[in-house]
Formats: sequence, structure tokens, C-alpha cells
Amino acid sequence: MLPMRASEIAAAVGGTLHGDDVSVTGSVETDSRLVTAGGAFFAMPGEETDGHRFIDAAVAAGAALVVAERPVEQDVPHVLVPAGVEALGSLAAEVIRRVRAAGELTVVGVTGSNGKTTTKNMLQAILEQHGPTVTPVKSFNNEVGAPMTMLRIDASTRYLVLEMGASVEGDIERLTAMSHPDVGVVLKVGLAHAGEFGGIETTARAKTEMVRDLDEAGIAVLNRDDERVRGMAAATRARVVWYGTDAGPADEPTRLWADGIDSTLEGTVATIHRAADGAARSWPLRMRILGEHHVMNALAALTVADALGLPLEPAVEALATMERAERGRMELLEPGGGITVINDAYNASPDSTAAALRALAHMTRQAGRRSIAVLGEMAELGPHAVEEHDRLGRQAVRLRIDRLVVVGTGAKAIHDAAELESSFGQETSFVETAAEAEALLRSELVAGDVVLFKSSNVSGLQALAERIGGL
Repeated sequence: MLPMRASEIAAAVGGTLHGDDVSVTGSVETDSRLVTAGGAFFAMPGEETDGHRFIDAAVAAGAALVVAERPVEQDVPHVLVPAGVEALGSLAAEVIRRVRAAGELTVVGVTGSNGKTTTKNMLQAILEQHGPTVTPVKSFNNEVGAPMTMLRIDASTRYLVLEMGASVEGDIERLTAMSHPDVGVVLKVGLAHAGEFGGIETTARAKTEMVRDLDEAGIAVLNRDDERVRGMAAATRARVVWYGTDAGPADEPTRLWADGIDSTLEGTVATIHRAADGAARSWPLRMRILGEHHVMNALAALTVADALGLPLEPAVEALATMERAERGRMELLEPGGGITVINDAYNASPDSTAAALRALAHMTRQAGRRSIAVLGEMAELGPHAVEEHDRLGRQAVRLRIDRLVVVGTGAKAIHDAAELESSFGQETSFVETAAEAEALLRSELVAGDVVLFKSSNVSGLQALAERIGGL
């Protein structure tokens, strides 16, 4: 973070300073275990514990300032605020304002039901070639995680990439107001978190908030292949730049598009086309990342680079160097014995699970290998849960996945639907726990098998994938 005095922080967050007006030169943390000398500790109530209980630990670690919601007994300068989360966001907004005023900061916001973290990582690989770049750790994209990412910038930062997630309408609006993105990217509108939103149309409205609030000098990078994302063009004052899988109409062409898309167990290929400014160019894209659906994420990242005036050839080359999308996202593991594991169990939605199953079916059919899908619950689907799990069970059969293992009561509808769709039940098994799934897999796996693990993180299948994958 930019160095700031305690009084400046108090003014930025609308709080009251108690104690000396110290200089804060370290990072801002909400976890006392991460506090370093000269930093600030935000003591906030959480779902499982209360940050106020860890002020002693933060002070011992060298915190110069504490921001708290109630009086602090420890002998440390502190700022009292009505709400810690709101104060964190206010401080993040002030830091971005100061860095913008002093340098050449460009802020890129990324939202969508699927693909945010992969696209963020792709943007990091591209943008860091051109200047210091800050991106979220893991998938920090909510009312706490996004401001924490913003607070990591300093005067040298050239690019800030933010994931913008939402649990309810208004979440992305608040993150946009804090960061004022120069470029807003929308990837896809799907049923992820539909249980919280109440339906896909509400999800679409929430994802529209970022491009709606871009100013006239901004750039909205939109997925032309997604009907609901296409509709967002009418909601923004910003300049719209399209990406997709066709060239689009002559009067409003797609900035970058891809064809020749294919994916094998060695990676994913496509041809990227650009015809803007009357100069047609094409580039071969070769990624180690598995799955044809990741070409859309690559197109989004490359379109941002192109819209910012950055050269495309080194951007395409940067994507070729990426080892994986992210840990637990279509991550290829080779434990030996001729078995291949695809760990995609960090998170799951109906769209991402369907894409992963299609990728598994396509890649194994090409390679002549047996496909095994280990599927757990897709969380936060609310009233859509049974229907969407049922649909995926039927899809697994129609894709001719050779073996299906369904883990956990929340996912049982996948197994039930697959049994009904299939002509014989040996192709699908249901187990209650990851431990049972592990025992089953270790008794059945043979050389040549390709095993996909896909679920929401709460199912615990990521750890199982890593054990089977030899990590």
C-alpha cells in the first residue's frame, strides 16, 4: 500500500483516530497472521470468529495501526469506525485515487459467472510484460477480497486487475464505485450462485452493473457469443469492444475472434483473428491449459490487451507459457502408471461442469482412452439444484463418459439421472464421502484412464484429486 499517516487513513474511512499519528508503511491485513512491521490491521467480525480477538497478535507482529469497530484496550494507535468492511472499501478507493493522480494506473475489472480467475491469470501473464501488475490472490473478488487486492498497489503499479464477484445485486456496483475500472470485461452469464440471486435474469442484472457504471472514456469488453452479455452493450456509455467465435457484422465487427479450436490432453489450440483498422492479421494460439472453453477466456484477455494498444504477438506468446489456468482448474496431473488426472474441483457451476465434461469426452475420444468423471455437488444453486444436477447426469451419459462416480448427497441427482438415462447401471456409482470415492477409484483405476474431478470447493474433491494425482 502507499505509505499514509494514521490521520489520513482516519479521514479516508470516516473514523476517529485515537493515539499517535503514526506512519503506516506496511500492508493492510485482515488476518493477524499476515501482519508485518509498520502495517495496519483491520479487526472485523467474521462468520467464524471476530478479528478483535486477534489485536494482541497483530500488535505483537508489528502492526502500527489498528482499525476497529469497538474501543481497543491495547496500547496501539487505532481508528474507530462504524463498519470495518465499509472502511476497508473506503481506504481502497482512496489509495486508487492517489495512485491514479500520481501515475499511470490502468484498472481492469473482470466479471462473469465462469472464468474470472482464469482470465485474471491470463491478463497478468500479458500485462506484466508492460509494467508492474497487481492481480487478486486466488479468487479474491468479494467485498473484502477485492479491496484487499486494491490496497496492494503502490506508486509503481501500472496495471490493476480485479475480479468482481457478487452474492446479491449491488455488490459489483460497490466494487466498481471503489475502483472505477478503465476497462470492464464480462465473460458469461450463467447459473453460478443462482440460489443467492434467485435466477439467471437477476444474475444478468448484477453482472451488468460494472459496464453500466463505466464512464464514457472507458472500454467495455463483451462476449458476443453470450446473448445476455450482448444485451449489456445498450446499458453502457463506454466504448464497446467485442470478442467471440465469428467476425460479426460488417458495421460492428468483432475485435478478436477465434476458429480452429481444438483441445487434447497436451493442451488447447485455436487461430486468433483480428481485422480491425482494415489490417487483417491472424495468430496461432497454443496453450497448455486444457479445455476448448478456455479459448473464450483467452480471447477476453487478448481483447483487453488490443484495446489498450498493446501488441498482440507477445500477448499470444505469454498465454503459451502458462502452465495451468489455476490450481484446481483443469489442472493436469500425471501420477504415474499411465493414469492422467484432471483436477477441476476448485469450483463448479452448471456451465463450467458441462464444459469440463465435454472437454473430457472430446480429449479421451481423440486419445482412445477411458474417461472417468468424479463429480460432487455444485453449490449455491438454490431451487435449481436438483434440476441442474439431473441435467448433468444425463449429459454425462449422452457424452458417453465411460465411468461416473458421484460423491455426496447434494450431488446424488447426477447419479440418479445417469442411471435412468443409461441402459445399465454399472457405468455410475454413488458414494457418500470422498474417502469412499478414493477407495473405489484406487480399486478400479488402470493404465490409460483419464479421471476428471469436478465439484464446488465445499465438496472436498480438490484434495482427493491431488491425492489421486500424486501431489
